[in-house]
Amino acid sequence: MVPEKKNFSHNDLDTLRSRVIVERDRVTSTASTDFPHNYPGQDLAWDFEKFKESFKLKINKLSKTEMEFDMIGIDAAVANAFRRILIAEVPTMAVSNVFIMNNTSIVVDEVLAHRLGLVPILADPTKFDFKGKEETPTDLNTIVFKLQVTCRRNPNAAEGETDPLKKYIHANVYSGDMKWSPQGDQAERFKECPIKPVFDDIVVTKLRPGQEVDIEIHCEKGLGQDHAKWSPVATASYRLMPEILINGEITGEAAVRFQKCFPEGVVDVVKENGVKKAVVVNPRKDTVSREVLRHAEFENKVKLTRVRDHFIFSIESVGAIEPQDLFVQAVKVLMDKTGTVKRSLQSTLQAE
Repeated sequence: MVPEKKNFSHNDLDTLRSRVIVERDRVTSTASTDFPHNYPGQDLAWDFEKFKESFKLKINKLSKTEMEFDMIGIDAAVANAFRRILIAEVPTMAVSNVFIMNNTSIVVDEVLAHRLGLVPILADPTKFDFKGKEETPTDLNTIVFKLQVTCRRNPNAAEGETDPLKKYIHANVYSGDMKWSPQGDQAERFKECPIKPVFDDIVVTKLRPGQEVDIEIHCEKGLGQDHAKWSPVATASYRLMPEILINGEITGEAAVRFQKCFPEGVVDVVKENGVKKAVVVNPRKDTVSREVLRHAEFENKVKLTRVRDHFIFSIESVGAIEPQDLFVQAVKVLMDKTGTVKRSLQSTLQAE
């Protein structure tokens, strides 16, 4: 609740409501208080039209495996729901069963199976069904790989060669040695995008002449909440947008010292009328280390806050599904969840 204080200015109320205050030895105003009758003169009742006007999503970085975007105008609970869904509730295909016919490598069977289980698989999970515990494998719920590798000496290796990769053929067994074995009509269904490991250079085990592995690998559809191997992301995280407020001006050599309190690119020193002046240019690069609050000369000259409803969201995919598609799928999962809650409430009200 708002502390007892009379005659709050609009700015005071806005700071209490919309900012997390970062002080030298603590962080205050952390709880969300966006609900009616909590602040005098402010109507915070939920309104869908207002939400549509204030909500913004801006993509800042995008690659095959990484995405960073700003999500503005939502509560931390919603942002955290997306994070948890991305980690645990977006389905993927992963190794579920490993049938080892022969393994004479140095890696024991259990460890070898575990290593294979963590190899990300490039396959569209929407084209497969979940496989029940009592169901038999079919082309609709299972992907099959064969891993058959034997190590032998390289007849073309130089005399005295010590590098195993040159001295032997198949000294290392890589994820790229996993060969997809299409079942049913899978070859036709996936001819545009053949199923394979996401990365071909993951070392699975090592062999020496005479050693071999002969394995059949089955992949099934699953969720990260059941096992981490089904999680589609290496990480999904968010942080609040930092805000650096300078009271008055910081000039001269103090401006240079002020700049050094922040990571590179956050604060710039410019010259105005021949005088050096500190200017905040990119607060999103700030790590909120609070270094500037340790210096007495900047006491009461700077205020560090974080914008409560501005989230810098990062998704790092393992490569099976592109990050922008992962976020779309996370939105669909959240919509399904809210639909379930809505139907339950309607049933409860009808029952009453």
